[in-house]
Amino acid sequence: MGFFSWIVFGALAGWAANLVIGGRDRRRQGCLVSVLVGVVGAALGGLIYRLTTGHEKDFGFDFPSFGVAVLGAIVLLGIMRLVVGLVRRNPRDRL
Repeated sequence: MGFFSWIVFGALAGWAANLVIGGRDRRRQGCLVSVLVGVVGAALGGLIYRLTTGHEKDFGFDFPSFGVAVLGAIVLLGIMRLVVGLVRRNPRDRL
């Protein structure tokens, strides 16, 4: 895929992942964050796919690649929200 195809693919994957993991109190993320989450999530999804199946995933504009990219973006968003939640927690609240 070309550069602009990756941007469109990443934006769609990041948007879909944000819809899935969002919940009632989800914060809307910007377009740039959606693209970054989608592209990095696609790479993470490809890594997870390769580790679990032993086969490499060739990303094209098809539904299996989109599914892998969205799953990777969901994992990435989950990790990001976990880290942000731990950072925002006040140490005095533990007492």
